Amino acid sequence: MIYYKEHVLEEGVIIAICDENLIDKVLEDGDLFIDVASYSDFYKGELIDPNAEVKLNLREFDSANVIGSESVAFAIKNFLIGKDNVKMVGEVPYAQSYKVKKQ
Repeated sequence: MIYYKEHVLEEGVIIAICDENLIDKVLEDGDLFIDVASYSDFYKGELIDPNAEVKLNLREFDSANVIGSESVAFAIKNFLIGKDNVKMVGEVPYAQSYKVKKQ
């Protein structure tokens, strides 16, 4: 299961997706540090099955933060990120995606 949450701000929509088993973790790898535990409220939203047919408005976002193998696979499957966006912190994949708008 993965957490999916949309943050609707004046500046745009941020999508946060995180594997359920990582929600209380601090991920470290050398200088790279992702403190999911301290920012769990950012990720804790709807708990969804990443393999189910999900009706989410996935195309309407300005940035996405994705942490964990299930979440990354879900985001790739739904065209939120490309495989080339994926980085690793230790054994855990993560990705960030931003849409750049022309002024």
